[in-house]
Amino acid sequence: MSEEPGGTGDSFTERLKAARSRQGLDAPPKRPGGDLSGDGPNPWGIGLRVGVELVSAMVVAVAIGYGLDWLFGTKPILTAVFVLVGGAAGVLNVWRLFAPRHGT
Repeated sequence: MSEEPGGTGDSFTERLKAARSRQGLDAPPKRPGGDLSGDGPNPWGIGLRVGVELVSAMVVAVAIGYGLDWLFGTKPILTAVFVLVGGAAGVLNVWRLFAPRHGT
């Protein structure tokens, strides 16, 4: 019963394995080399993402603070407040990046 009668000769298990791999249900085989071979997160990619998260949060916050200062005429006050808010937002984004994921 491992082969279909009069068929192409493929067994059920081979077809099942092919269907599971097409659907992504079977994990690809791991290659030796760990992170640098593409199996896990790349350290350079993580470092770049951390930098982008911090810098982008600061740029957006400073732009908002400067814009509000220009709008209301309160030159350094809101920029300084939004620098602190942007720094906190950047650190929170990095915290979320490295926080352990529960349930997945």
